[in-house]
Formats: sequence, C-alpha cells, structure tokens
Amino acid sequence: MSKTIIRNARMINEGSINESDVLIDGERIAKISPSITVDNNVCEIDAQGRFLIPGMIDDQDHFREPGLTHKADLATESAAAVAGGITSFMEMPNVDPQTTNKQALRNKYGLAKDRCRANYSFYLGATNTNIEDIKSIEVDDACGIKAFLGASTGDLLVDDPEALELLFEHAPIIVVTHCEDSPLIWENEKKARKEYGDDVPMSEHPYIRSDEVCYRSSRNTYELAKKYDALLHILHLTTAKEMELFSTKHRSEKRITAEVCVHHLWFDESSYPEKGALIKCNPAIKKKSDREALIQALNSGKLDVIATDHAPHTLEEKSGSYFNTPAGLPLVQHALPMLFDLARRGEITHELIVEKACHAPADLFGVIDRGYIREGYYADLVLVDTEKPYKVNKDNILYKCQWSPFEDYTFSSSIQTTIVNGVIAYSDGKLNDSIPGKRLHFNRSRN
Repeated sequence: MSKTIIRNARMINEGSINESDVLIDGERIAKISPSITVDNNVCEIDAQGRFLIPGMIDDQDHFREPGLTHKADLATESAAAVAGGITSFMEMPNVDPQTTNKQALRNKYGLAKDRCRANYSFYLGATNTNIEDIKSIEVDDACGIKAFLGASTGDLLVDDPEALELLFEHAPIIVVTHCEDSPLIWENEKKARKEYGDDVPMSEHPYIRSDEVCYRSSRNTYELAKKYDALLHILHLTTAKEMELFSTKHRSEKRITAEVCVHHLWFDESSYPEKGALIKCNPAIKKKSDREALIQALNSGKLDVIATDHAPHTLEEKSGSYFNTPAGLPLVQHALPMLFDLARRGEITHELIVEKACHAPADLFGVIDRGYIREGYYADLVLVDTEKPYKVNKDNILYKCQWSPFEDYTFSSSIQTTIVNGVIAYSDGKLNDSIPGKRLHFNRSRN
C-alpha cells in the first residue's frame, strides 16, 4: 500500500489549530503527530504552513443524473467538488426517474461507481404514496429521506397531511426537508402577476418566496418531528424569523437540526440587480438582515451544518423570464473559498468552517470514519492556501453548465490539494486521472 506524509501543516480539527504532520497509509490516516519519522519510500507533501482540514461533506447536491445530464452529471460535478475541497456529497432524488424506491437507489449507486472523484451517497425521495418504500429503508441504504414540502417537481411534493404524519412516524433514518408553503407561494405569485404581468423582476423573488413562506412550513415541520420524536434536518434556512425555532445546544443533544447554504451566507437582495436569474434559487436569497441573522445563528450554534445546494442549469435555461427561469446555481467548486473569505472578513472563524462543513454532517448523518482528521479514519483531506488568491473565469470552471455567479471574482484563498481516500484527486489547479470516490456508509438510525 502506498504511503503519503503531509508535513508542516496547520491542522484545523475538533475546535483547534495545531501544527502537525499527518501520515497516510493506503486509504486511511495512520498517524498524526508534530513530527513523524518515515523511510524514503513515502511520498512527501510539504504543506508549507497551509491549513489542513478534513474534506467538506456536502449534505445537499443536485448532480442531475440520471435524466438531466445536459445540465450536469456525477462525473463532472464530483470533479468540480474535489477542485473545491469537497470530498463527499449526498445527492438529491429529483432526477429522472425520481429516486423514490430501492431499485432507483441501486441504479444510482451503479451509475456512481468508478465515476466519482468524491465519495457519494443518495437520498430516497418521499412522495404522498411511497410510505412502504420509506419503511423498508435500512440505515445504510441511503444518506436520508428527502421531503419537498413546497417547490418541487413531479410527484416529489409531499402535501398530503396524512402522508406527512406517516413519514415522521415511520421514517427509520433522518428526514431532511425543503420547507416552503406552496399555497402562500401561489398567492404571492398571483399578486406579482397582477402588478407586473409576466415581466416580474428577479428582485421580487424574495417577496414571492417570502420569510413567511419559509417560516410557516419550517414551524409546521418542526412540530411534526417533535410529535413523533423523529430525526429531522431542515435544509437551506434563509430567514431571521426561522432562527426562533432552533436551539443553541450542541448537535449531539438535538434531534432537530438546521442547515444553511453558502449562497445565503454570501448574497442578499442587493445582489439581484447585478446577478439576476443567476442567483434565483429556492428558497430565495433574502434581505441583508436575514443574511446577518444567519451568520449570527451559525456562530451561536442554532445552525448546525453548512452545505451548498449545488443545483446547476444551463445558461440558456437561466436566460428566460421570471416564471420561465429555473431555480438553482452551481456552487461546489467555490463553496470553501467563499467560507474562507467570510473568515477573512471576520464573520466566522476557520474552526467554525470545519465544525459546520466537515464534523457536523458526519455526526448528524452517521457517516462512518469520515469528517475528522483522526487516526484510523479515511484520508479525506484538503490543503487550503489562504495566501494564494483565486480568480474565477471560464477557463477554470469545471461545472458542466460552464458558468458561475462568481465569474471574474477573486477569492482570497484557493484549494491547493484535495485527497480522497488517500489519493490525490486534485492539486495545483489540476485534476488527477484517478477516480478515488467510494460509497459512503452510515450508522445512525432514529432509535
């Protein structure tokens, strides 16, 4: 088995920053120490004082395969992910065909095998009618059960009250939710059409998908989960109002947890005049005061996880009018640089980035042997150079959709090296030819 040693790193792990060497033996971390002696047959990486962190575990992605591969696919987006320091991803069920039973899950795992540079898992999608499929899920079949409670496609919108009750009563693993109140959205859309006709400006999006749209659904979902003592993880929270629902307790004491996505930490409604449809997403990017409240909640512990909700569309699809433009933007390649820029601004700390983007998703989903820099754990590691700026341009964008809302923006930090299962997947701006990604495994059930 091959051995690699990383020397002279500033390791961010479990709440502290320490100078350390890390020895990798095959797929796993063999030793962590301030000074490690090895023989001459070991590949050596001199970190030169760069930060060494566990690879980000992204609990929310849309890689569009199967059926929507003109936008993205597992191979292209996992390549973009490792270039952005994401070593594991959990992919959503709104593909074609939708992932709503065990056979569809098996098919997706088959598609991912030997094609993903990052580690992978998939959600089972909830519908109004597939409760028996949900009941049959075992802890290692899927990363979680995804329920769209507003704003979905096909039959993935769960809007039957009885189906929701059954979901939270019987779900054997963690349930993750998209919370928006559809009837209120439709009401707001009607008002916008009355005022603007079909030419609704993109800047109306946070008012159509308003804070009340989000809060009403999140509150109801929270109460249902409490009623049945289910494991619930509410995705991509966007409003100050929703923060009232959540506790500052450590995640180990919670059965209901909360996520924020990088674009909601970065943009606010002042970004719409410049970015327009490129930042149209569901739930919407909202007011400056909401962004500030999310930052505060992240620091206080109310928000447990940082993710991306990477959701690419083609530029052609993004060029339509408000009602004809799909929601979502590509993010996996630039999420960690965004977070390190927020740290440079003093809004969050480096330790918090690792806590929320690496440790927490591993804990909440029960990801086995990942998410930390620990002896015996898989060597999913990232070197971040905070002294090397990174300008986004067409030539270095790896998304299949070939665009980013960050084009021509220069991040203050760059991803130097990404290691997945002990293999260098990305380094010095280049992808390795190897495909080291493996299926994630889990050990957390509702009991």
